[in-house]
Amino acid sequence: MKRFECSAIIFDLDGVLVDSAAFVEQQWRRWATARGLRAEPFLRVCHGRRAVETIRLAAPQLDAEAEVRAFVPQGDAGEEPIGAGQGAERLLQSLPSDTWGVATSGLRPSATARLRRAGLPVPAVLVCAEDVARGKPNPDPYLIAAGLLEVPPHSCLVVEDSPAGIEGARAAGMPVVGLTTTHELEPLSADALATSLRDVHIGRMAKDVNGRWRLEVLVVDP
Repeated sequence: MKRFECSAIIFDLDGVLVDSAAFVEQQWRRWATARGLRAEPFLRVCHGRRAVETIRLAAPQLDAEAEVRAFVPQGDAGEEPIGAGQGAERLLQSLPSDTWGVATSGLRPSATARLRRAGLPVPAVLVCAEDVARGKPNPDPYLIAAGLLEVPPHSCLVVEDSPAGIEGARAAGMPVVGLTTTHELEPLSADALATSLRDVHIGRMAKDVNGRWRLEVLVVDP
């Protein structure tokens, strides 16, 4: 078991709070097929990255910004099954609302729709693709989230499922828990690993002399 102390937790969305990895990959398959492209290069890099950066990596010959502007997602209105990640509801219920936020590579309308469809609260701090000039693996999404939570970066704990997200958290100076929901253990160079949020638990909670929360986070090894 690994133990962390922090003042706030920043969660990724897809593959962490929301069980939507299959849905995300289906969207990319539909888009690639419609463009006459193979889906595999996009699927290898899409998790944890904004769509514009995924396209730049997998198909540099395309105008990534134009493709993203023209992209019309299918299924976010409710046709596709999207549920809460294992342990997500229990963990969020145990946290004070001002101690957690979300940093996702998805767009805000999709992020809020997925949280609601999964029966999870939409946090006050929700950093999305349109909020940053540089997405993961750059540290920007996490640094913005820490600023909105009013917590120093080193006092934030990140929970991620993708190598790009973990790299971004490390670049932000934040310890990170990696979930093996979309990747195997090997590419996840996190400070602790867990199979899902059901293996992440909150221990002691108290406020320090400055009124800032101190959370004990326990992670059961896979």
